[in-house]
Amino acid sequence: MAVSTSTLILLVVIYFTCTFYVARLGYKKNSQTDGYMLAGRRVPPAIMALSYGAAFISTSAIIGFGGVAASLGMGLLWLVFMNIFFGIFIAFVVFGPGTRRMGLNLGAITYPEFIGKRFQSRFIQAFSGLLVAVFMPLYAASVIIGAGRFLETTLGINYNVALLIFIVIIAFYVIKGGLLSVMYVDAMQATIMLVGMTFLLIYTYSKLGGVVEAHQALTNMANLVPQALADQGHRGWTAMPAFNSPIWWTMVSTIVMGVGIGALAQPQLAVRFMTVKDDRSLKRAVAVGGPFLLMMAGVAYVVGALSNVYFYKTTGKIALQVVQGGNTDLIIPAYLNHAMPSLFVAIFMLSLLSAAMSTAAAQFHTMGTAIGYDFYQNGLMKGKSSSSTVHVTKIGIVFTIIVAVILAYILPVSIIARATAMFMGLCTSAFLPLYIGALFWKRTTKAGATASLVIGSISSLFWLVFVHAKEAVPLGICQAIFGKETLLTGTWSLVDPIMIATPLSFLVLIVVSLMTPRFSPEFLKKAFRLRYEDEEEEASEATSHSAADSAGV
Repeated sequence: MAVSTSTLILLVVIYFTCTFYVARLGYKKNSQTDGYMLAGRRVPPAIMALSYGAAFISTSAIIGFGGVAASLGMGLLWLVFMNIFFGIFIAFVVFGPGTRRMGLNLGAITYPEFIGKRFQSRFIQAFSGLLVAVFMPLYAASVIIGAGRFLETTLGINYNVALLIFIVIIAFYVIKGGLLSVMYVDAMQATIMLVGMTFLLIYTYSKLGGVVEAHQALTNMANLVPQALADQGHRGWTAMPAFNSPIWWTMVSTIVMGVGIGALAQPQLAVRFMTVKDDRSLKRAVAVGGPFLLMMAGVAYVVGALSNVYFYKTTGKIALQVVQGGNTDLIIPAYLNHAMPSLFVAIFMLSLLSAAMSTAAAQFHTMGTAIGYDFYQNGLMKGKSSSSTVHVTKIGIVFTIIVAVILAYILPVSIIARATAMFMGLCTSAFLPLYIGALFWKRTTKAGATASLVIGSISSLFWLVFVHAKEAVPLGICQAIFGKETLLTGTWSLVDPIMIATPLSFLVLIVVSLMTPRFSPEFLKKAFRLRYEDEEEEASEATSHSAADSAGV
């Protein structure tokens, strides 16, 4: 039985009422610039982990990459492994403590400011802020496209109207509440997402006859792979693509490596390490973040691939043949609307809204602070007051929202996963080498970090525009300038920019740092203050309080 319009409206009203209430809780705890941009540095580990995971997993993962899994198969599960190992374990245990402590030592409240102060460079901070502000709207657009497509297919409303409704709601609490509001809402939305994805997995397997039967049926469908995909290396939905084939390079270099490792260098994620009070909180957060990411990404990719079994049983077609124009962004919405109970579709709509809103909120907050704080206050207008900075940050959020919406209207079909991988790959090439140098190599110099940032950014963009066929051909810039689609052909045109630009950025960082003067011992001592010093002080303070309580003080 179809869910009535009044029921849908009631669910949405309840959801947004809870969203605004939770956002207000965060807003009431903000304290000027530090609270607005860094949530006061006292966020509980569970809240941080859920916020981190919700900001990481969005409609680009559920709708975009779920659709890619329906097209290319379960090889995308390697991305789940990379997300958990690098995006959670390595990020929280290896990168997180150093980022939190160094950020506190240097008084940094944004990711660009963190690397700018570590290398004593206003240029690095301003350039990083500008890079985020210019290119993150592409990633943000992919997220809101996913939300818009689902609302379009589920509620039957116009895609353009769906985008506007979605954006207005996000803008309200991000602009008003700051990072703490965003993180509180993220945690609430992550809980909704977890419930929705758990039901989706269980229902899908029950619908297809169980775990073994479902996967065996998908394996047996290898002969149904379209010839165009088979020619590019597709060998079935439960097998990896043929080695060195176009699809293999797309899956391994662009998706698994680009998005898997790219999580370490995401400004909107790294800044969350600086919101907790101690290193212990980061380690505790692994127990929440790991399982959450496993359920979010793992379920999306498994269900995406298995949608082929469902569609073939019910329509005689594979997933790509069911949706209009082979648009992979429409596969998951189509599967949900065809296979799921109507009430669940309505409830799952809230899960996808949560996924989209949590990621988009993190992106818009990061872009706004990049413009207002990193580029404006510490770049153009050094020394401006905190109230002026917050004001410009809010203007920056509005500006980036407008840009993201415009991109969402004009970007081509099947763009969600591609846009996500492009931005994460750019961040990896530009930020990861100097981020590692900032935390783990004291010999890294200002010149080395600057050269790495610039070379990593330029080489990544150059490869996107002139070599990597997936982007160079649609853009047409290489064709217009040089009269050919890509400067390099064959395997080179399949290699993702991350595989070229990131090693080059690392090489530049090392070579230039070894050739230029290092930082003073006094500065390095301040930046690398003993990693466990604060914890020892906190333990001593806790012991004192306990003794005082026992004495009846």
